[in-house]
This record gives sequence, structure tokens and C-alpha cells, in this order.
Amino acid sequence: MTQSDPNPAQPSGSQTTPNDDESEFVWSYRGYRLRTPEFVTAMVHYFRAEVQRANIWRQRLDTTTNWAVISTGASITVAFSPAGGHHAVILLNALLITIYLWIEARRYRYYEVWSARIRLMETDFFAAMLVPPFGPAPDWAESLAENLLQPHFPISYWEAIGRRYRRNYFWIFILLILAWFARLWLLPLPAEDFQTMLSRASVAGLPGMVVALMFLGYNFLWMLVGLLTVGLQEASGEVLPRYPLGVESVWKSIANIKTGQSKPWFRKGRLREQLLAYIITDQEKPVGELLLKELKRGVTSLSGTGLFTGKPHSVLMCALTVTEVGHLKALVSKQDPNAFVIVTPVQEVLGRGFKPLGE
Repeated sequence: MTQSDPNPAQPSGSQTTPNDDESEFVWSYRGYRLRTPEFVTAMVHYFRAEVQRANIWRQRLDTTTNWAVISTGASITVAFSPAGGHHAVILLNALLITIYLWIEARRYRYYEVWSARIRLMETDFFAAMLVPPFGPAPDWAESLAENLLQPHFPISYWEAIGRRYRRNYFWIFILLILAWFARLWLLPLPAEDFQTMLSRASVAGLPGMVVALMFLGYNFLWMLVGLLTVGLQEASGEVLPRYPLGVESVWKSIANIKTGQSKPWFRKGRLREQLLAYIITDQEKPVGELLLKELKRGVTSLSGTGLFTGKPHSVLMCALTVTEVGHLKALVSKQDPNAFVIVTPVQEVLGRGFKPLGE
């Protein structure tokens, strides 16, 4: 069994080409040839585009919060109106605020899609330029490519709704509670005792005590949601502690970052689906060289024998990702139309060109 020299430990399509005449290129894939200035320029423009898109969704978050603040002010104004406003306006506004919170949580999840990409480029592309010998994580380009090919929400709906509630809507709900009790106590005349105030809370035949318990219970449930979601910290766009608690742990983590022993930002790598291709061919050398040159993946040659024909054949084994399968089939078909190709999924691929074996 012979093994050709595999590529450096970088994702396919983002590495220096091995040929001398192409050594000036840092990115070569499927006919593209980008030099260092071209690659950096493309990344900078892409970074600016993602920042712009994140800013748009951030503004949409502020818009929803403004709706909640304005509607709260309007409901309190109507409830305290001398013309005979009713305290039930505040209760209805609490339901309206809940709808705004649901909309804002949904927008926050979309905002995090772009924010996660920005943080990925900040920590593993730009920071790597500024703090030698600190380098990018081996899977950063793969994670970014996977996110572009198959966008996904980085955070759950519970984290989004809990975070927006704690940041903004908790104070709005508290204001509604205080305004509601103040309305019951002061209008139409200051109440003489607590029972008188509760009697004014009745709505549509429901006793005041029942209405008060329902309103306070509703707000208590939201406080419980905000409390139970505190531990969800997958949001990349927030300034959150990314290290273990304690001063000593923080300094140790910073020291590891400077020496390149740990990642600067604790994130979950998301790689493209990894596969293993077997190519049974009688043109071992031309097919193997074509895959090495165009696909930029290591190829291993095995010896095989067809039991039906009794003839010896070469079996080329190549690990690749799901987005490279189409390119592999096109290359093999071009060089040997009679080749037999088997592509099978694998649990994990470790080594040069994929995730380092030491991790």
C-alpha cells in the first residue's frame, strides 16, 4: 500500500498549492486562483457585508423595543386619563408586549446568524494577524463555509427570548405592574384600604383578587423564564464571560491564548459532512494525480482484484467533504469513464487536511 503526500492541515480550497508555478496562490480550487492580496480583499469585503447585514437586524431589534416602549407609555396615559380610562388597558398592553417580545426574539435569532459569522472572522482571521504566534482554529474556515452553505440559528429560541426579556422587557413588565397598582390605588379617588383597591381590579365579572393573581402570576412566569435561561450563553454577539469563574482561571486562559494552546473564543466547530470515496480504476496514476492537483486531497492507493473477472485493479481511497463529491465524480469521469466509484459516510476524519489528530 502506498500513500501520496497529503495536504497541510487546512480545509480544502483554503491552502497553498503544492506546485512551484502556483506557489504564489494561497487559494486554488475548481479553477479559481487567488493571491494573498486578492484573498484578503475578498475576506474584508465579505466581513463588511456581514457587518452591514448584522447592523440592519440590530436596528430591527431596536425598532421592536421602541414599539413596546411607545405602546406602554400610551396605555399608561390612557389608563390615567381624567376622561375615564380603564385599568384593563394596562392588562391588554401586557399581552401586546408579549407579542413584541416574541417578534424580537425571532429577530434576535436572525441577528445571531450574521453575528456568529462576524465573530468567527474576528477571532480566527483578524486576531490571528495581530497576535503571533496565535493562529486560527483548524476548523474555522470549514465552520464558516458550512454556515454559508447551510445557514442555521446559533442560539435556541429560549435563549433568545430569555435574553431579550432580561435586557429590556423585564423593566417594561415591572413598569406595567407598578402602573396598574397605582391606577387601582389612586383613581377615581385614593383607596382607603387594600380591599377597596382590589375591588376596583374586577374585569368582565371576574373578582378583583382573581384578576390580580392572574396578572401577577403571568409576570411571575416570565420572570421564571428569564431566570431559567440565564445559563444559555451561545450568543456570540453578546459580551459574556467565556472563561471559567475566578481570577486565576481567567489569567490562565489568557496565557493559553497567547501561546496558542487554546481557542480565543469558545465555540462549537461545525464541519461539513465528511465522506470516504473508493475509486476502482485501471488508470491509477493519471486519476490520482488529477485528484491531487484539482481536489487538493490526499489519495491512498490500494491493490485489489475483481473476483468476477479475476483481473487486478487499483483502488484509490480519498477522504473528502460532502461539497467536494461532485467535483471528484467529474474529475474521475473525465480521466476514466469506466471507473467504479463508491462514496460512503464516515463518523470522523482526523489528520492532515482535516481536524488535527491531537484535538
